[in-house]
Amino acid sequence: MAYLLIVQNGQNLRSEFDSYLQFISVLIIFIVVLGATYYATKWMANYQKGADIGKNIEVVETCKISATKYVQIIRIGNRYVAIGVSKDQIVNLGDVLSDELMLNTGEKENMSFKDILEKIKGEKKK
Repeated sequence: MAYLLIVQNGQNLRSEFDSYLQFISVLIIFIVVLGATYYATKWMANYQKGADIGKNIEVVETCKISATKYVQIIRIGNRYVAIGVSKDQIVNLGDVLSDELMLNTGEKENMSFKDILEKIKGEKKK
């Protein structure tokens, strides 16, 4: 009788160990998949960013008119063109002279998340 109780307790300990081992295995697989997804996303972003460098076409500015309609100013070489973009078509609205545009020649300020958070905290205190 006592021997039977010991064997049952041994089997219970073994099944608990198997459960913990299975949990750890699933957790490791989850972390590996999460890491692979992170690095694949970073690689894809850098790949697409590199594909845009050195092109002659650039979207200078976009103004949303309605949910599916936009007016864009694009630069093609040295010319600036205004276009209307909708869900189904793109319409040339005409050329725009470069001296009529107010171009932002300064570089965009790249702020880290921490800097943006500090800026927002400072504005809320005022």
